Parts: sequence; C-alpha cells; structure tokens
Amino acid sequence: MSYRTDRPRIDLVHTATGLVRIATGHGFQRGVATLLADEFFLIAHEERSGRSRLHPRATGLGLAAALIGELILMGRVGLADGDLYVLNRNPPTDALAHDVLELLLAQPQHRDLGTWLAFLAQDSAVKVGERLSRAGTVEPVTRRRLMGSHTLYMPMSADQHNTMAWAPARLADLLVRYIGMDIADRTLAGLVLATGLTRFVLWDLALHRPGLTNLHTIVDSLPAELRQLVDYTQMSVGYVLAVGRR
Repeated sequence: MSYRTDRPRIDLVHTATGLVRIATGHGFQRGVATLLADEFFLIAHEERSGRSRLHPRATGLGLAAALIGELILMGRVGLADGDLYVLNRNPPTDALAHDVLELLLAQPQHRDLGTWLAFLAQDSAVKVGERLSRAGTVEPVTRRRLMGSHTLYMPMSADQHNTMAWAPARLADLLVRYIGMDIADRTLAGLVLATGLTRFVLWDLALHRPGLTNLHTIVDSLPAELRQLVDYTQMSVGYVLAVGRR
C-alpha cells in the first residue's frame, strides 16, 4: 500500500498504541494500488511485533474473504446462495488476484464459499504479506525456532510504521464521521466486524462511540453478495474458534 501527498502536513494521530506522527491533509490520499486484503492485513497485525492480533486461523479467514472480495469488487466473480461464480475470466493486473482467479477457474466443480474460505485461509497471510513486501509496505523478518523458522511481515522504517498505524486510524475516522466510505471501505468494515477486529479499530469508547453505531448500519447497507461474504466469514470464524476451544 502506498500513500502520497503533494503538500504534506504532519499531525499527531491517536492510535491504539499511542500518538503517531502521520502525514495528513487535503493532499493525502489512498494509493490507487491499495487493495482490500492489504488494508485488512495492516489492521490485523501488530505494528511493533508483526504478529496477528487475532487467532491466526481467524486472521487467515479474514484475509481469504478479503481476497475473494477483491475479485467481487473487480467484477471477476459473483456470489449467490453461498456459491462463487466466475463472471469475467480476464486476468486482473494484480498478480495475487490473478492467482486466486486462476484457482477458481481450475476448480469449477467447487463453488461453495465456505470451502474456498477454508482453502485460501491456509496461506493467505503469507501471500498478502508477500504482496505488501513487494510494494515496500512491510519487510519479511525470519525468526528461528526450535523446530524451524517463521517469517513475519512487519514495518521496519518510519514510513512503514506510519502506513501500518494509519490503516486502523483511517477506518476509525471514516466510521466515526460516517462520510466518504466507498464500497471497498464498507466491505473492509464488514470483515473487521466479522473477524472480531472491531476493538482494535474502535478502541476508544468515548472517542469512537458513534463509529460503533455506524458500523452496523454500514454493514447492513452492503450489496447482497458482499453482505453474504461478511456473514459467511463471521460464521467460519465462529466455527474454527469454537472447534479450537474443544
């Protein structure tokens, strides 16, 4: 994800981890390459450690849903009665979106959304982390463990930290003010609600109280197929967490 501004202004912005110096102002805008799963990844991972804020399986399902949501927003796939349908076979310009569409095309007999969420969730965090790394938003950091190694995707530079901190702060501001939310932001809000990330976006009850009310209204306003994506994601997350507690 990239942000740019012609006339930057540095403001102190309240985030869940404290005050952060972030470029804002009228010239500050979302990069055209910003994608739904990228935004979800930045919100779902801790800025300082790179670790998932949620159970990793919940984060994986949220990212899987966001990847499918990207294809819906691009007009490549549709969703009806829990089944995914390819509407446009033309490959997206984004490599990861292209890969996901190719998987759907290669398995036309499998349409069930729940099945695809579970399948894509297996490596969605790695795939989206790699995409963000290619964009220069995060850096891969490999840590050795007794039984092997584990790679996290986390911000290392000041600009990268600001970008990651800005993701939840930006969504919180949109939810509180209830203005300027395009369909991608409304879908992002729905996936935040479905996976349990709300407390990391609207973390200040006094400051964010209007956002909590607006959040449900915004999700209810989603088009049917995107609302269905949010509902299935919420059910899938609830199921895997319930099974994990047994």
